[in-house]
Amino acid sequence: MPRIPIFKLGPQVEAPPAKLTSYSPALSLDRLQLGIDNIRHDVWLSATFCEKVGAHIANLIAKFGNVEGVMAAEGGSASAASRAGFSKFLPAASKKNPDFKPLLLELHKTALNRAKAQNNLAVDLLGRAAVIKFLRAELNSQFSRILERCRTTLKSYEGVRQQKALEYRETVAGFQIAKKNILRQAGEELFRTLREIERETLASTRRSLFGENQNADYQVFVNQLIFLEEGRDSYLQAQHYVLIGGFDNDVDSIGNIRALVYEFLRAVSPEAESCGSRVIDDWLSAPENAHELVGTGEPSEREYRTRLQVWIDLLEREKLLDLAVACYEVVPLFKEFTPLLDPQQLKYALVFRKERDRVEKLIENHGKLSLNPLLSATARVDQASSSQKAKVAARFLRDFMLFYRDLRRVDVLNRAMEKINLISSPKLSELSRLNGTLYDFSLPTEGSAQNREKAVVRHVILKADVRDSSRVTRSLLERDMNPASYFSLNFYEPVNQLLVKYHATKVFVEGDAIILAILEHEGDPALSVSRACVLAREMTELVGGYNHLLQRAGLPALELGIGISYQNAPPTYLLDGDHRIMISDALNESDRLSSCDKRMRKAMDGMLVPFNIYEFQNGENIGTEPMRYNVSGIRISPAAFARLREEVSLADCQLEFPRLWGSEETRFYSSLVPVGSDIFRRIVVRASRIPLVENATFNLSQWTEQMLYEVCMNPAAYEAAEKKSVAGKAN
Repeated sequence: MPRIPIFKLGPQVEAPPAKLTSYSPALSLDRLQLGIDNIRHDVWLSATFCEKVGAHIANLIAKFGNVEGVMAAEGGSASAASRAGFSKFLPAASKKNPDFKPLLLELHKTALNRAKAQNNLAVDLLGRAAVIKFLRAELNSQFSRILERCRTTLKSYEGVRQQKALEYRETVAGFQIAKKNILRQAGEELFRTLREIERETLASTRRSLFGENQNADYQVFVNQLIFLEEGRDSYLQAQHYVLIGGFDNDVDSIGNIRALVYEFLRAVSPEAESCGSRVIDDWLSAPENAHELVGTGEPSEREYRTRLQVWIDLLEREKLLDLAVACYEVVPLFKEFTPLLDPQQLKYALVFRKERDRVEKLIENHGKLSLNPLLSATARVDQASSSQKAKVAARFLRDFMLFYRDLRRVDVLNRAMEKINLISSPKLSELSRLNGTLYDFSLPTEGSAQNREKAVVRHVILKADVRDSSRVTRSLLERDMNPASYFSLNFYEPVNQLLVKYHATKVFVEGDAIILAILEHEGDPALSVSRACVLAREMTELVGGYNHLLQRAGLPALELGIGISYQNAPPTYLLDGDHRIMISDALNESDRLSSCDKRMRKAMDGMLVPFNIYEFQNGENIGTEPMRYNVSGIRISPAAFARLREEVSLADCQLEFPRLWGSEETRFYSSLVPVGSDIFRRIVVRASRIPLVENATFNLSQWTEQMLYEVCMNPAAYEAAEKKSVAGKAN
């Protein structure tokens, strides 16, 4: 943190320069994937953790709310089911849960390990913030549940055991009234455990994984205020910080004191005059600056005396010095006068006569409390010496800066938690997981579906489209045959037999087309495109085999057109009930690759072409949709071909085949693809430039730079490739 030198206190007062530290809390969740709502980050917390921590918080609330007896009571008319509902609260509710701390530590270590695996510390920050968000929500949720259970117990006692019902009614009423104090005490217990695991284990583990320079403000999480609504609570402020006013119109409100500290800084530093409020806020957020400016108030600290006197004069001018003294006299009175009196009431009673009269009347009406501790504290405030006030003034400045810093930390944490979507619905978690947006912090021992399934890193889409399906359907109907069973027996069912072999899944069926996906998971062999090519070849050969049988029976044959598209990313999904709907650009691309222009089909039918895939650009209307030919062919996208070259070794293969114009630039590649244990299938890929032709005559105008890639189905190509491979091994 930069240190800003301050050399002068004012035009006439010289003092040794003070060096002020600037601190601005920060919590960045950058480099994290947005969730399914495109606004927040989806987080799934361990189900085991949520269940056990919920029970632990319920025990804390029952203990601090003094309703353990009500929870454990067996009402005269209470049903067995109702009593069974209370049973989980019965075992030693007032004792510490021995499983809570190890469980909390284990989940935080899981977040750290995930962050290390992804080399992104923001994943750990996300996990930490998500846990605090869950704990906050669970505090209020468990309080409501316990209150509802207590009310159910009361109903079971009414009309049966009136005396006990009256006793329990008073207990439950007190429980409701004391909600804020109960949640504060439970929150303090949770905070102590969080602080312990941070100091004992997490800090050192984090250093070992990410080094000393982690560039993340973990102090945002180690903050007494994190479980308070709006970060305000009189008891906690008085015990750990300084008890300042809780309302804007209080003379010692946070706004008034902040303005006074601003004035003090401008009085002791000419530089503060030109600084913006953000810079001064950063000075205020570093409590060590209080010592740099005013020391501790000890008479021996001469170097701070002048600046300290400026601060004391400002406090006295605003009539805040006596209130500052009272802040620290209030804490010993808690045991005697709370919860009857709020700490703020006690503080003002020590300074203002009117408030003291009101408090004394409340104490006298109570009848069981002595006024002596209050009167003694009032006397100490009135009789405080100048040296005592100097020490209080110095301490007050430090404690206010400490409180101001932690308020800013809470604000930063709250903004981060607004960006977290804690998912508890299995359906939503499945949707987010499918789309690769779920940050799953499950425990290693859980073995959940989220843990078992590896993340998808890339995918291939294969679309097989039946050519002239309407003609085939019409021909079958004319013969009183069933087209549905015809396509099922000769196309869908045979293809289904291949899916397991190639780890392919069916995305959906479009009547005359089938769309398959091969998902490549993290850690899987990188063979998704090459296996899709072999699968496509086997599908085409399989349908060709059925065609021989169909033609013998006088039935129409099936002709496929297959398109293979690759994306170096996982697909996304929608959920329609339990049905997954895949969203991927590869779907649209595979549709184009598998398509066949009817005009091209008609023009090419009379030609003896050696290959099954062709494409022509219209030279008269450049930019219009190209004319594609794909009959019993397998076309792959340029991205799929580039990926294929990474997956397997594609060897150049010199093959000679007839060409359409004689000048066609064609290259052939051959490779063996592993499809199982000691099982290999060969593929031959043809790469050719796409021609620009005259629309009417199909005469060649020129060759474009665009490439067409085909997995060859011509048996002659494989015979030639095998011969060259054998010859190469022999040499």
